Amino acid sequence: MKLSRRTTAATAAALAAIALGAAGCSASGSAAGTADDPITLTVTTFGTMGLDDLYTEYESENPGIKIEATNIDTGGNAKTDWQTKQAAGAGLPDVQAVEEGWLSAVMQVSDQFTDLSDYGAKDISDQWVDWKVKQATDSNGRIIGYGTDIGPEGLCYNSTLFAEAGLPTDRDEVAALFGGDDATWADYFALGEKYHAATGKAWYDQSGFIWNAMVNQQPEGYYTSDGELNIEDNSDLKELWGELAGGAAAGLSSGQTQWDWGKGKAFTDGSFATFVCPGWMLGVVKGQVEAAGGDATTGWDFANVFPGGPANWGGTFLTVPTQSKHPKEAAALAEWLTEAKQQAAAFTVAGTFPSNIEAQSDPAVTGTNDLATFFNDAPLGTILAERSKGVVAQYKGPDDSVIQEQVFGPSALSLDSGTDGQAAWDNAIGLLDQLVVNK
Repeated sequence: MKLSRRTTAATAAALAAIALGAAGCSASGSAAGTADDPITLTVTTFGTMGLDDLYTEYESENPGIKIEATNIDTGGNAKTDWQTKQAAGAGLPDVQAVEEGWLSAVMQVSDQFTDLSDYGAKDISDQWVDWKVKQATDSNGRIIGYGTDIGPEGLCYNSTLFAEAGLPTDRDEVAALFGGDDATWADYFALGEKYHAATGKAWYDQSGFIWNAMVNQQPEGYYTSDGELNIEDNSDLKELWGELAGGAAAGLSSGQTQWDWGKGKAFTDGSFATFVCPGWMLGVVKGQVEAAGGDATTGWDFANVFPGGPANWGGTFLTVPTQSKHPKEAAALAEWLTEAKQQAAAFTVAGTFPSNIEAQSDPAVTGTNDLATFFNDAPLGTILAERSKGVVAQYKGPDDSVIQEQVFGPSALSLDSGTDGQAAWDNAIGLLDQLVVNK
């Protein structure tokens, strides 16, 4: 048998595990801590990452470890929490989840994070898609994060609402309706106008998420690949903003508050018919529908199509701040949580599509699970694998999340309130100058 790099690494890891087991160590390779006097590892995550049950499993397999987990509601609030504690020089957890959108800010102080290469990261780096590893590698070649999920985007749609408007409901027919591999945002907004004319209802929940998707699928977004701001004279972004403004003016936006949706009611009362869905958002949709008393019969489905082509929104890394008093044990936990089996398990709970290559073909990802059942038995993992093809890791600058949330966030909201597209763009540029350029 020809041994690949992964096979060789796996063999070495297995031999190491046997040796550690003979020495009375835990499965994670941590000799410190006992069942009577365990080490406590703190973990901070955000959103819906699907890790809760895995903590319990890890504690069961490693009786010398106790995990105290904190989950923050959104990535933006998690960034603020991290920045506050980072600046104070205290309070960071042993394992810190970092979102792709603010990874560049983390990289500005990468020396404040443990180089996971010291704990074997380079030996196992080929288990993730290569661009995920590159994102987590600083300018000095230090790997500071293990990849959890990536965020390839497909289109969620409500088949019940589509049927009421006389549109096809079969997901393959829906994908073809939008243009399949050649789907454009112009097609998306044109279909929205037909839907609105037939029903009088909105097409999507609000303009902010649409704009985020548009920006993320560009070769270069808010920053050029060499780190320069790329907004004010960017004709591509201006053109997309014009399309977005036109959609809002045509009544296609429901004007929902981001991350609110009236405790899920907007997902069940017909407020909108389509929703942009990176993998991790699938769990959010399910949670919102169920919070409002809905279930699989509410009609949400998932199609293998996305306007404008491949796009990636989000994705997370598990890091170990140098503030950790137990970096070896924390690194072992972060490694275990991002292994194939665990990433596959997280997907079944939250729809977080694995960055771990082996996990992408795991039956738990490609087969039927509760999340897939909710989306009309859609082959979620297979669709997301298809949607991940062609995705290019976009460079995210240090203020990327600030620009998305605090610069274009208010301006996208103003579009939904009737503000003219040019006026909303000018307002965004004013906020950019205030919050980023001249901060």
